Amino acid sequence: QVQLVESGGGLVQPGGSLRLSCAASGSGFGITTMGWYRQAPGKQRELVATISLDGPTNYADSVKGRFTISKDNAKNTIYLQMNSLEPEDTAVYYCCVRRWGVDYWGQGTQVSVSS
Repeated sequence: QVQLVESGGGLVQPGGSLRLSCAASGSGFGITTMGWYRQAPGKQRELVATISLDGPTNYADSVKGRFTISKDNAKNTIYLQMNSLEPEDTAVYYCCVRRWGVDYWGQGTQVSVSS
C-alpha cells in the first residue's frame, strides 16, 4: 500500500506561483512513476505532469514552460512548481503514484487562481 499526502494548494492571483508537494508513505519499492493530475468543475481529470523513477518528465501542453515537476527519491516526495498561474489552472490537483502497475491517488488539494 502507498499513502499519499498532498499540500501546498490555495488561492493565488493570476500570474502568481504555488508549489505543491506530495509525500508517499509506506513502501516505495516498486514505484515507477509519480505525477500530478487535475480536475476542474464539470471536466474530466487530466494529466498535468509526470516524472519517472529514472528522471524523464512529461507535461501537458497547457502547462509547458510554466510548471515544473521534480522529485526527492530519498523522501519519496514529488513537487509541482507552478508559475504564471492562470484562472484556467483552477482545479483540484491530485497526486498519483504507480507502484507495481497499480495507481494510488491522493485526496486532492484545491488550487484557485482568481483576482
